[in-house]
Amino acid sequence: MERSYADPGAPDCRSAARYLWWLITSQRRRIAGGALLGSAWMVCLTLPPYLLSRAIDDGLEPGEWPVLVGWVAALAGVGALNAWLAVMRHRTMTRVRMDAAFRSVQVVVRQATRLGGALPRRVTAGEVVTIGFGDVAVIAATLTITGPGVGAVLAYIVVAVLLLTVSPLLAVVVLLGVPLLAVLVGPLLGRLQGAEATYRELQGGLASRFEDMVGGLRVLNGVGGKDVFAERYRRGSRALRAEGYRVGSVTSWVQALGVGLPTLFLGVVTWLAARMAAQGDISVGELVAVYGYAAVLVVPVSFFIEGGYDLSRGLVAARRVIRFLALEPDSADKEAASDGPGPPSTLRDPASGVEVAPGRLTALVSARPAESAAVVDRLGRFVGSAATWGAIRLDEIDLTQVRRRILVADNEADLFAGPLRDVICGWGRDEVAIGRAVYAAMAQDIVRGLPDGLDSLIEARGRNLSGGQRQRVRLVRALLADPEVLLAVEPTSAVDAHTEAAVSARLRTARAGRTTLVTSTSPLLLDQADVVYYLVDGSVAAVGSHRELLDGQHGYRRLVSRDADDEDHGPTGDAGPVPSPREAVR
Repeated sequence: MERSYADPGAPDCRSAARYLWWLITSQRRRIAGGALLGSAWMVCLTLPPYLLSRAIDDGLEPGEWPVLVGWVAALAGVGALNAWLAVMRHRTMTRVRMDAAFRSVQVVVRQATRLGGALPRRVTAGEVVTIGFGDVAVIAATLTITGPGVGAVLAYIVVAVLLLTVSPLLAVVVLLGVPLLAVLVGPLLGRLQGAEATYRELQGGLASRFEDMVGGLRVLNGVGGKDVFAERYRRGSRALRAEGYRVGSVTSWVQALGVGLPTLFLGVVTWLAARMAAQGDISVGELVAVYGYAAVLVVPVSFFIEGGYDLSRGLVAARRVIRFLALEPDSADKEAASDGPGPPSTLRDPASGVEVAPGRLTALVSARPAESAAVVDRLGRFVGSAATWGAIRLDEIDLTQVRRRILVADNEADLFAGPLRDVICGWGRDEVAIGRAVYAAMAQDIVRGLPDGLDSLIEARGRNLSGGQRQRVRLVRALLADPEVLLAVEPTSAVDAHTEAAVSARLRTARAGRTTLVTSTSPLLLDQADVVYYLVDGSVAAVGSHRELLDGQHGYRRLVSRDADDEDHGPTGDAGPVPSPREAVR
């Protein structure tokens, strides 16, 4: 299990059945051990009826008490052995299930990482959650049939052989009856696969809609769209419920037949044996043995039916997993061979004409925030482009190196739940560096205002923080990462003028000598920049310092002056939650 967690291996995604087979072959020894224990357990279940029949015929009926005691002792010993085998079988199959679950989660997470920025465009967050939790759990449960499934076949054969020693007629009934039970349940399993597939699709879509509603609840409240989206969710929920009833209906029949048919089969075999005992064809002990064999046979027959049910559901889940694993990243996200240029090197975006010089603070200004964000996306290699770094195209550089050396920090970056220290630090724990980053982002008041300071718990997405606090926490995290190149989208859009002025000055100091690009229309931040690029229709219209552009560019002066006039600042350091440029264009 430890090895599978570290390196799950390469899954076979050619079909759902091949994926399940890959999970089996990835833990051959454990599967073989489970099959051996399951087979021994099921075969040993057939021994008590035989021992009981011998105790009756050889000990109880003739009154041979020492013989009876011997057979009873053997019966008790077999019972103890069966209990131990059952415990070991269950323990082994639990490990099989956990290995399959960990291995599947690893390949799903690895694929999500591989897709990178293409993930939100290819599959919804709700779908990923449904696959990563629901489908993986179903697949893991499916693998547990490998142990008792093999044992069920062997137990079926052993019971048939034992019945041959009692009565060929009873053996024929058993040999023909068990396949008949499988034939009766088979069509229901086919229906179940179709119903399960539809249910899983609806479940993933509804989970995605719920995630979107929670994420945009404030916006929906603001534009009066909460009730509209809530009604859509209710309709989707009703459709999912109806499909769930359909799945439940088929499942109930499968499970009912799984219990009822073996019991009916037991009744038929027992009735035949009782008639034969009444006619003197078999002894009383053999009658008891036949009943015991038939009762034991209920276990493997039930496993046959339940195993088919689990396999049917597992194939549906595996089909969804391999469909996700088959997705390919955008061309901009595919791996390349180069490790990138040596520092210092200039980032260039030919589409806009923007150049980010090494070691300097560069600013982008545009009347349309989406245009500035598009430049950042190209320079951060989140979309395909002809952007270069030094003399090398960004799409020719290994993506891991790009992500390690170039950090894009924007207002969409997730804040995960946990202590504030973990939220901002990642793996690092340098208290001095933390203090400097908190100071640079003007986040001291956030730390002081929380009950346990840096050890205070932050809710998922920072829901217990205000918009301005979340923005400053994101900035702290970006500064602590200390990337070679920092591309910050609107880093001060949600704070008041006093906080913004302090953050702007401290950001310049904290990133002195490091390559930094910010997008903003705030004169307080632009005044700190070494060079400002003024964009019109996505292209550079003018370049210079903030004051030079104020003097020489009427459109620039109107844009940044309006930004200053329109600022609405509160007394607590927040200007209210402001959507990022990416949010603005959605």
